[in-house]
Amino acid sequence: MLGGLPVMTNDRVLVDYRTADDAGVYKLDDERALVQTVDFFTPIVDDAFTYGQIAAANALSDVYAMGGRPLTALAIAAFPKDLDPSLLGRIFAGGLETLQRAGVSLLGGHTVQDQEIKFGYAVTGEIHPRRIWMNAGARPGDVLFLTKPLGTGIVATALKADRVSDSVVSAAVASMSRLNRAASEALASLPHGAVHACTDITGFGLIGHGSEMAVASGVTLEIESASVPLLPGALDLAAANVPGGGRTNAEHFGPDVQVSAGVSNDLLTVMHDPQTSGGLLASVDPAHADAAEALLRQVDPATRRVGRVTSPQSHRLVLR
Repeated sequence: MLGGLPVMTNDRVLVDYRTADDAGVYKLDDERALVQTVDFFTPIVDDAFTYGQIAAANALSDVYAMGGRPLTALAIAAFPKDLDPSLLGRIFAGGLETLQRAGVSLLGGHTVQDQEIKFGYAVTGEIHPRRIWMNAGARPGDVLFLTKPLGTGIVATALKADRVSDSVVSAAVASMSRLNRAASEALASLPHGAVHACTDITGFGLIGHGSEMAVASGVTLEIESASVPLLPGALDLAAANVPGGGRTNAEHFGPDVQVSAGVSNDLLTVMHDPQTSGGLLASVDPAHADAAEALLRQVDPATRRVGRVTSPQSHRLVLR
């Protein structure tokens, strides 16, 4: 939507919307820059407190994906005028719990009346101007890591139709509620320059955000499909529980994906699945891949090596 607007130029703007990156970055001085992002969405789980927790973790994720540290948040909420105030209070309480867990200060917010509940945050963080991870920068030979399993959109769709078990929902909630803070800090502890590119996997799914990384970096990503971590039950639920965003992702990104014969339609569906508070996709210098894997597995056991970066091929993404 912003693509048709006149381009503003400012030497202090280090990252903006033109690169389809996770957050914007504004330089304050040679040692400090601000990272800013905003995200909100409609309920994806039944419990109000849990919804608030997930919304906060999701909004904070963009800052972690850039290698930054979130500092403050402003709440954004829309709700029907006849909504039980205690329900809205539970949503805000869940969000605050996650912000406190992240060490982020809630400064205030803004609410409007709407027919459908929506909730999230605008988040401001800090980062060193020369230590920004962008979705551009992946290099041939890099190793790709994914820190959380896929399938949250499929599970949420199945939940709305009451055709998913409590254990599957619990696993998805635990993943969505978990901050990307520890994974981001683990990657940041590697030698400077070890992480060549990073993004978080959200609404465009693994294929969509991977494609954006490939385009921004001028490379191709080869994904080893069997290595991609999946939420329990996601593969079995895939065929009958495709969210609308998953279909849109497949239509938009699918033509530039080469799919090997051994990749099932259900697995392809999960890799197009729009994620809420998904994991980090990091492109790491192969010299530091073993160290990165060890550190990431300590804080996010679901972390897997999911592929590698190659020189540009006929497709942006190759699924093997």
